[in-house]
Amino acid sequence: MRVFALKSCDTCRKALAQIRAAGHDPQVIDIRADGISAADLSDILGQLGPAALNRASTTWRGLSEAEKLWDPARLLTRYPTVLKRPVIENAGHWTAGWTAETQSNLLKS
Repeated sequence: MRVFALKSCDTCRKALAQIRAAGHDPQVIDIRADGISAADLSDILGQLGPAALNRASTTWRGLSEAEKLWDPARLLTRYPTVLKRPVIENAGHWTAGWTAETQSNLLKS
């Protein structure tokens, strides 16, 4: 299991704590410090599409109207913190956000 997160994100910290408490040992990728590889970005967008973008984030609100129209791959390459967090890859399946459904699927014993 890999978790794409930000150290400063409360939701990411909560998700990681719950994932670890459920007995998982995820690999954590800090999207600001480590970035997102081109292969991972392709997989994320391939499965999640534009739903991978966090349109409520501070980063998104700071973008120009022209930047908001960019292709999601270009946007996430330039501004990785516009990624909806956490993005979790588990056995080839990708999820974005710490939703009730994601929690149910990942935290079941």
